[in-house]
Amino acid sequence: MTNRLADAVSPYLRSHAENPVDWRPWGPEAFAEAARRDVPVLVSIGYSTCHWCHVMARESFSDPVLAAALNDRFVAVKVDREEHPDVDSSYLAAASAFTPSLGWPLTAFATPEGRVFYAGTYYPPTPVGEHPAFGQVLDAVTEAWRDRRGEVEATGRAVQEALVGRAAPPAVVDGVVSPTAGPASIALPTTEALRSAAGRLVPFEDTEHGGLGGAPKFPTAPLQLALLTLGAGGDPAAAGLASRTLRAMAASPLRDAVEGGFFRYSTRHDWADPHYERMLYDNALLLTAYSRAAVLEGGAGSREAGAAGAAAGIGSREAAEGVATFLLEWLRTARGGFGSAQDSESTIDGRRVEGGYYLLDAAGRARHEAPPVDDKVLTGWNGLAVAALAEAGWRLDHPEWIAAARGAADLLLAEHVTAEGRLLRASTSSGVSSASAALEDYGMLAEGLLQLALATGEPRYAVEARRLVDLCLDAGRGGGGGAGAAGADRPVFAAPGGGDPVLQAQGTALVTDPSEGAYPSGVASLATAASTLHRLTGEARYRTAAELALAPAAAAAVDSPSAYGTTFGLLADLAAGATQVVVVVPDAAADTGAGTEVRALAARVRSEVAPGLVVAVVDDSSARAFAEAGFELFAGRRSTPGPETALATAYVCRDFVCRLPVTDVASLDRELAQA
Repeated sequence: MTNRLADAVSPYLRSHAENPVDWRPWGPEAFAEAARRDVPVLVSIGYSTCHWCHVMARESFSDPVLAAALNDRFVAVKVDREEHPDVDSSYLAAASAFTPSLGWPLTAFATPEGRVFYAGTYYPPTPVGEHPAFGQVLDAVTEAWRDRRGEVEATGRAVQEALVGRAAPPAVVDGVVSPTAGPASIALPTTEALRSAAGRLVPFEDTEHGGLGGAPKFPTAPLQLALLTLGAGGDPAAAGLASRTLRAMAASPLRDAVEGGFFRYSTRHDWADPHYERMLYDNALLLTAYSRAAVLEGGAGSREAGAAGAAAGIGSREAAEGVATFLLEWLRTARGGFGSAQDSESTIDGRRVEGGYYLLDAAGRARHEAPPVDDKVLTGWNGLAVAALAEAGWRLDHPEWIAAARGAADLLLAEHVTAEGRLLRASTSSGVSSASAALEDYGMLAEGLLQLALATGEPRYAVEARRLVDLCLDAGRGGGGGAGAAGADRPVFAAPGGGDPVLQAQGTALVTDPSEGAYPSGVASLATAASTLHRLTGEARYRTAAELALAPAAAAAVDSPSAYGTTFGLLADLAAGATQVVVVVPDAAADTGAGTEVRALAARVRSEVAPGLVVAVVDDSSARAFAEAGFELFAGRRSTPGPETALATAYVCRDFVCRLPVTDVASLDRELAQA
């Protein structure tokens, strides 16, 4: 039997290379082989830190009898959901027609044309509770394929047609229009509507243990960021909910007190008994949340979000520093990027145990091998890490975090950009994956590069971010027209090249999906980057694109902020309008860090958090370079000549209308209060 997974880029696929199953990687060849043999395709989707994926691999995929049946009657395809997110989304959507218990491992059966006609999740070798034996499932699917082919194919067609119809953007809902309308008619939620929506979450707060609802409990970092945004804009209910939740999580078993990272979720309402995998996306977003909470707690003029400070448990600064330490010491690869996750399982006393390593103290861990890290560098998730480390390092004065962000960004720009300027999805030390970049890769990397540009004062990162957003805008309008040309069958943003080619050829690709889970959707991440670009360039087309992209999901975000956290937070930014603060320091002062007033002005703006705010501290040379690169916010911004040396100068602008420049903190405070 040919071992087709031994040289896969994905560590998850390589972990299945020794199974007796004749696995094939995702690609057109597998479906062509199924058509040649006239058999169904089994598509098994998982990821390297998925506990039940490991269990099914050990129990069912390693069973020679089950493997023989699978090889004889099916073409088996193994997919890493992190490498192929579009494939995962499409198959999850199809699986929802057959089971309400979606998750991984996802086990789907499809026709050679790629139409799913049955699906489930974990199947053990013998029946367990509600889970039938894997062999029983294989027998039932074989019987249906052999004796009821017409019904099977009709089911596959019906599922595909339902998905195509369900994925279309909605029409007008509660005053929120679809992107078929022109820019002048966009009616996104007001600040008051968003505050009201946040207020409706408060009755669901677990007042004893923190967070929303009961078990299981997830950190929902995008929602925490949105609540911090509203809270910083003057909403005490949102501020209090975010503050209490972040403090509760930091003091709970969800946080690894030894190594600092947060686990994926807890199975109990008191945050105990977590699923112990530590994901890059959770920790990157939580680093951003805790760094913002830290400056709100400790900065002058802090709001209710930090009123209680660190009275219960550890403080937000300590939590942020712990997360950053985890990212740099455990997930950072030798190449400079960040691996996707650390596993939940480790070998303790000769046995594979979920969470066993994490139950040990530091001394105990030193005697055991740590759980493995999936060193797969994903473009989008690394974009989240770049943004988090750049912003948090800038806010909390950790230049080594900014340097780590720069290293990851430089790796991505060197190895994940094709000669044509498109992005690739993933790489490991084994090579670069051929998987198409998803929409989220473009958006998350673009926003990460923008935050890195602001933290370093290097416009080259912002220039590349603008290019990535423009590529997706151009793909969305089919190569011509303006941002307002998007319609129900043409999203504002689209992945250059059209996404996964197999799904495209089979007609099973979903249109752009605005829904969000633990991290931003592709739509929301690109809208975020476009909104930041608008505040830096003054080009209205970027704000229009962000508004049009968010419009179809705006009503859903107001109804369910927890499920659309990034969209909800960005709606708050857009509703507040743009506030821009630029501090320009003399070149010599930037080089030496000298000058009490320079440091005071920089520290003051680094502590500022508000809806719609963008802040930059640059030297004179960087300000000129940004302006020459087309970032209008920096045009004419310079330090103020003084009798002996130039003075650091702050410019406070509201929608590009700027107040008089100031050179001291007291004057800056007055200007910020009136912005």
